[in-house]
Amino acid sequence: MGEEARLRESGRLRADLPEPAAERLPGRGFRRGPGSSTAYAALDLGTNNCRLLIARAASDGFRVIDSFSRIIRLGEGISTTGRISEAAIARAVGALSVCGEKIRAKGATRLRTIATEACRAADNADAFLGLIERETGIRLEVIDRETEARLAAVGCSPLLDPQARGAVLFDIGGGSTEVVRIERPAGMPQAAPVKGPWMSLPLGVVTLAERFGGADVTPAIYDAMVAEVAGHLGSFAAAHGRDLAGMHLLGTSGTVTTVAGIHLGLHHYDRRKVDGLWMASGDLDRAVARLLAMTYQERARNACIGVERADLVLAGCAILDAIRRAFPLPRLRVADRGLREGMLVEMMRVDGALVAS
Repeated sequence: MGEEARLRESGRLRADLPEPAAERLPGRGFRRGPGSSTAYAALDLGTNNCRLLIARAASDGFRVIDSFSRIIRLGEGISTTGRISEAAIARAVGALSVCGEKIRAKGATRLRTIATEACRAADNADAFLGLIERETGIRLEVIDRETEARLAAVGCSPLLDPQARGAVLFDIGGGSTEVVRIERPAGMPQAAPVKGPWMSLPLGVVTLAERFGGADVTPAIYDAMVAEVAGHLGSFAAAHGRDLAGMHLLGTSGTVTTVAGIHLGLHHYDRRKVDGLWMASGDLDRAVARLLAMTYQERARNACIGVERADLVLAGCAILDAIRRAFPLPRLRVADRGLREGMLVEMMRVDGALVAS
């Protein structure tokens, strides 16, 4: 049995572990409104992951009643072929079929189901979307990059330091990376919509790893990845990377949660310990250095990484380091939340199930 097959057999795949159900995700600055018994579903089909949250409004945000997360690598090979592969389509159908069953089982009557970069880029995206609807009953909405950045900001806004002037938020995806500079004017309530200048890099962990290689990453290859990302970030950083006093970084992605898990020395990934964690610049340096020192096999065996992320995590770290150099802030807050939470909050706001307090 090969290394990857052995790791699959052992069940040591972080991607296949269910997210904790019945978890309360605080939405600071909200109170529950009328109609809060409705079950809401938010599904995000990304370039690397398929993720679902089903929740109801609660007194301090919303309460997750079911969830699902699986790495499917939908965007694998798109950068060279321009198409979603048959293998990726099969993986997506399998994951989305599970999501459809969960949505129906929980009686979710209000939902938003989105797809991102892989479906924006693939030549066969329309055929793929039609197949998904026929096979699973799920109609996917392909959102643009601005909407993706906005939803990530809404989903992560409860983790903004209330004493800070603002944050540079980033979401490292499989096929793209969104960066938003958020500033909170004096007196703005915690629950107010967050806006700011943003950019979307056409690079994510899948595309960068496919371009440079992700299994065996030498220091030279890693530096080349950082430089590639920095080249795309340059104009945005020049325009919006000054006057950072009173701000912090706010990162959401599998990359930052993995780095947090490595920093904490977790023997198994624990969202409760990671979401909202503050990391100083030195903490990030040491965690990334540990990852760079690992072999592919060591990364695959690590419970916070797993075989599904072992060849992607260093590409993610390169994106993280490029962002940190462009916006040299002394601390980062880690978010294990993002697009799905943003969708839930927006739907609940529209329906009056969540009301700003």
